[in-house]
Amino acid sequence: MTSTVPRSKAEANTAPPASRVTGRRGHGGRLGLRIRFRRDRTLILMTLPVLLLLLVFNYVPILGNVVAFQDYDPYLSDNGFVAMFQSPWVGLDQFQRVFEDSEFWHAVQNTFVLFFLQLVLYFPIPIALALLINSVIRPRVRAVAQAVMYLPHFFSWVLVVTVFQQIFGGAGVIAQTLRQHGHSGFDIMTDPSVFKYLVTAQMVWKDAGWGIIVFLAALAAVSADLYEAAAMDGAGRWRRMWHITLPALRPVIALLLVLRVGDALSVGFEQFLLQRQAVGPDASEVLDTYVWWNGIRNQDFSYAAAAGLIKGVVGLTLVLVANKVAHLMGEQGVYEK
Repeated sequence: MTSTVPRSKAEANTAPPASRVTGRRGHGGRLGLRIRFRRDRTLILMTLPVLLLLLVFNYVPILGNVVAFQDYDPYLSDNGFVAMFQSPWVGLDQFQRVFEDSEFWHAVQNTFVLFFLQLVLYFPIPIALALLINSVIRPRVRAVAQAVMYLPHFFSWVLVVTVFQQIFGGAGVIAQTLRQHGHSGFDIMTDPSVFKYLVTAQMVWKDAGWGIIVFLAALAAVSADLYEAAAMDGAGRWRRMWHITLPALRPVIALLLVLRVGDALSVGFEQFLLQRQAVGPDASEVLDTYVWWNGIRNQDFSYAAAAGLIKGVVGLTLVLVANKVAHLMGEQGVYEK
């Protein structure tokens, strides 16, 4: 026989009705869609402009890939969109042209060479800079160092190339100084043999400081108690970095590495287009400039669309493969299993 204990009047008034509790949560104890929308409506409104821009500039243009299977002629109609429906279908002929073009494979080769150089020479630098800044004790010195490293990210590529031209060009500071002291000058900016290293150095100077933001955020989440406990156990600076700092950065490194591999075929556009005339297309032609040159300059829109579609499919495949490798290594990657 069970006895019921009477609740006080205050407890009875404060206890929510059973219908209210069950109405807030659905199956499995999850909040209902209406409740979650009311709770997160401010965040949803804040993200609407970003979603709109993403829809207009990233997803709507995907519909234009249909011209890769056509012999697209924008002059068939006053409206380019209507001309898509009037252009004749050619099936996979444009893709066959792409695969038979030696210049396409040369652009692919240059793209992968530059990707591996950037992966080896550029990717570790933001990690090293984040570790260096994190080791600075004085907050003011750390803030000044971050500001100095962030600043080049906001420079346009026109300004970046101009700065390098004034330093490493034939009339640059270094060449003029060498001539004043009886040595022969040099011009790195027009040397095709060192162009791949030049553009990598430009990217490091421009974006390495900006790339440390994610790593600094990951390091800020590491508890200081771990470092204190390791120091009390006799661990030096290098052992603390190896056993505490780097494991904290490992998930972020894996995520950014997967994204970087997926973006392997997009090593840059404006940077290479600005220096194309100085070093020639043999050294500076990559897939982005190849698509632009054939699609915009030569107005071969269907051919350029086919080349761009091939690039997108290969990039998606690289993301999936790299993410699978991250899962095998015990990391989350871009998405969970």
